[in-house]
Amino acid sequence: MSDVVQRLLEILDLEKLEENLFRGVSPDNGWQRVFGGQVIAQALVAATRTVPEERGCHSLHAYFMRPGDPAVPIVYEVDRIRDGGSFTTRRVVALQHGQAIFSLSASFQKEEAGFEHQLQMPDIPKPDDLPHGKALEETILKNAPPAVQRYWKRPRPIEFRPVMLDHYLSNEKLEPFQHIWVRCRGDVGPDPARNTAVLAYLSDMTLLDTALFAHGLSVFDERVQAASLDHAMWFHRPVDVSQWMLYTQDSPSSSGGRGLTRGSLYSLDGTLIASVAQEGLIRPRR
Repeated sequence: MSDVVQRLLEILDLEKLEENLFRGVSPDNGWQRVFGGQVIAQALVAATRTVPEERGCHSLHAYFMRPGDPAVPIVYEVDRIRDGGSFTTRRVVALQHGQAIFSLSASFQKEEAGFEHQLQMPDIPKPDDLPHGKALEETILKNAPPAVQRYWKRPRPIEFRPVMLDHYLSNEKLEPFQHIWVRCRGDVGPDPARNTAVLAYLSDMTLLDTALFAHGLSVFDERVQAASLDHAMWFHRPVDVSQWMLYTQDSPSSSGGRGLTRGSLYSLDGTLIASVAQEGLIRPRR
């Protein structure tokens, strides 16, 4: 397992302070604020630690209230809202400097059989048919802005293989659609809860960018103020995050300084794993 993956798993292994109270830390990567996917995943881990093991998370809804301070631990307070016959509900508030920075509601369900259907995965090139490794970095970095170059050079636990690279290389206005193959750079093991937490972590990556395609901009553009506002996720089927997943994204609307983006995550064999929706702040920087 790579060091960056091991570090991610350590970050998601929260310290228990008391019943319903947990503490998480952030990596020392020089960022000015905590990555939103980290807070989502840590809050989900905190909620999961208070739920019977046989009940997996099937949905979460979260709100970002304040930027997280990466230099200070985050305390997660879990409220055990309900323990029902089939479903369990938890609410988590993330605290720093005596203030709430994030809240999450999550619902858990014991496994049961039911009706089955899904939308089919788009027919696009497979990850092995796309530029990757040094070829991908050289393609993106050759003419990319400095902020994009710094992003791609940074070691990370999640590997990307974008189907399209145009938005990194030009200011052309594009259709608000994106397809990216993603996977964890190491095996995180068979634990369903751990795989779900890592999936929640990576679900916040690249998503908000899609809402800017129609405007010829990206989240790396200094003219844009961008931040996640809320995040919702539905977990349909089990996942192995060490295997390739297709993250399809579209942005149906932007208005009022906000952009809405939707996403679907498919396994390599076309199984729909999860659905995502996020609204983010995308306003011209004054």
